[in-house]
Amino acid sequence: MPLSLPTSTSVRGLSWLRRRIRSSELWLIAVATLIGAGAGALAVLQARVAHGLQVMLFAINIDERLSAQSVIAPWRTLALPFGGLVLGLATWAWLKYRPRPAVDPVEANALHGGRLSIKDSAFICGQTMLSNGVGASVGLEAAYAQAGAAIASFVGQRLNLRRADMRTLVGAGAGAAIAAAFGAPLTGAFYAFEIVIGAYTVANLAPVVAATLAATLVAGRMGGLPYLLKTTTPAVQSWFDYGLYALLGVVCAAAGIALMRLVASADKLVARSPIPKTFRPAVGGLALAAMALVTPQILSAGHGALHVNLTAALGLKMLVLLLIMKALASVVSLSFGFRGGLFFASLFLGTLIGQVFAALTVFVPWLPSLDPTVAALVGLGALGVAVVGGPFTMSFLVLEATGDFTVAAAALVASLIASALVRETFGYSFSTWRLHLRGETIRSAHDVSWMQPLTAGRMMRKDAKTIAASATLAEFRRRYPLGSTKRVVILDEAGAYAGIIRTALAYANPDDGDQAVASLADYADTALLPGQSIKDVMRAFDHTQADELAVVDADHAVIGILSEAHATRRYAEELDKARRELTGES
Repeated sequence: MPLSLPTSTSVRGLSWLRRRIRSSELWLIAVATLIGAGAGALAVLQARVAHGLQVMLFAINIDERLSAQSVIAPWRTLALPFGGLVLGLATWAWLKYRPRPAVDPVEANALHGGRLSIKDSAFICGQTMLSNGVGASVGLEAAYAQAGAAIASFVGQRLNLRRADMRTLVGAGAGAAIAAAFGAPLTGAFYAFEIVIGAYTVANLAPVVAATLAATLVAGRMGGLPYLLKTTTPAVQSWFDYGLYALLGVVCAAAGIALMRLVASADKLVARSPIPKTFRPAVGGLALAAMALVTPQILSAGHGALHVNLTAALGLKMLVLLLIMKALASVVSLSFGFRGGLFFASLFLGTLIGQVFAALTVFVPWLPSLDPTVAALVGLGALGVAVVGGPFTMSFLVLEATGDFTVAAAALVASLIASALVRETFGYSFSTWRLHLRGETIRSAHDVSWMQPLTAGRMMRKDAKTIAASATLAEFRRRYPLGSTKRVVILDEAGAYAGIIRTALAYANPDDGDQAVASLADYADTALLPGQSIKDVMRAFDHTQADELAVVDADHAVIGILSEAHATRRYAEELDKARRELTGES
């Protein structure tokens, strides 16, 4: 008996805390604060592990960045293919153990009510740290967000929280990790709102902000440094400058879409290649090693290279070369199986695009010349939005990094232009684009999981009345008197769906009793499949103007019937429930 006491005490404690969180927002804020502190600590720890690998493998000083090196000893670049080999073998072994694809924070909040696997998340973080640590051109931000979201999801699942609270905590955890990485609490908060939760509401404001502030403070105490990018030139010296920065936003939107499509195309090419999946990271590592011999700036995420390039007066040819090589390195890293994301790569590439854009304005006599540093920072925000999403996230990153409101305002203009163009012409961020390529239909982190039960198969009635297509109207009238049913499904000789007959129509002419019911069939070419979503169902009703449609299986056998009234009512009920969760009313 004494052995069961701790378990009982733990259960009672969790039950007590669950009730407090459900009844008071203050308790949810307290839990979010603790999650934020944990996410901040994990972000610093992951950064140190990855940087420690780089120090060991590339013999750089502990206070230096790999991508800021002017030269790397050729034999040390062999860390890339050897690291890729280790990564490939580890991934092969893991997929044997857990073959299903891992879920990231955006997918978890959109499709799974905030549920993430701790084991999968830990392995993703390990893959990312190894990839970054051996010098692959990927950032650690995906690992930061994954770890923070996984902590939040674990706590939420242990407390058995409501879906809305789970989604808020997952967003808070991911945002807190980003806040810790950059020393920027507002950036982390809006990362949570725009990218992970998909909405900003009064209900999720306090928990998210509390988590990001806690993460920033913890990271600072652990030695994490804020991300500072200083400029002394006013960003906007005339209203015409805003037009140029808007044009820079257009350029960054096009570049972001091109980069995402390039990654997808490279993925397909590599997948069709004869290279075994296990050895692809090693082959990609060889390509990256060759590029690193040209310039080490393509290595790792690019933090050091970004700072070097902002302070160095690089020529236009060198900027273009670095832009092409960094983009190519990022594409190779991701398509050949290194783990990570394009978060910081997009920031680095954005600064290069901004500097190239500023250099090109010099060649147009009637254009005002832009300051290269300011243009780089505006490009940083605009390309970040094009690839990652979140115009306010990137604008606050620029603001918190520079402390300059004029630069942030220019970045916001370019970011909004880039965001609008990418949504209109492409419709995805990098994370949702890769999910789309995998077969998912989500375009953002907005909660669409509530629509998953609303399929034709789950909403239909299974007691569909049927009659053979060859039966006469007289036989129909004997079997289905007026008032017994409104519609009857017609079946052909093989028992497959052949249309629907309205009961009232069968009684319209008393003298046509010898006529076959098939002559009065409606919607013979239209039926629903059980897996069709509520959107497809409502589209079918709108197209046919039918009140009821049959639901058939793959062999066209009738398995049920669904009315438009019932589908509309169920959709309205779930939509209202989602609205109440979003506004904190439930």
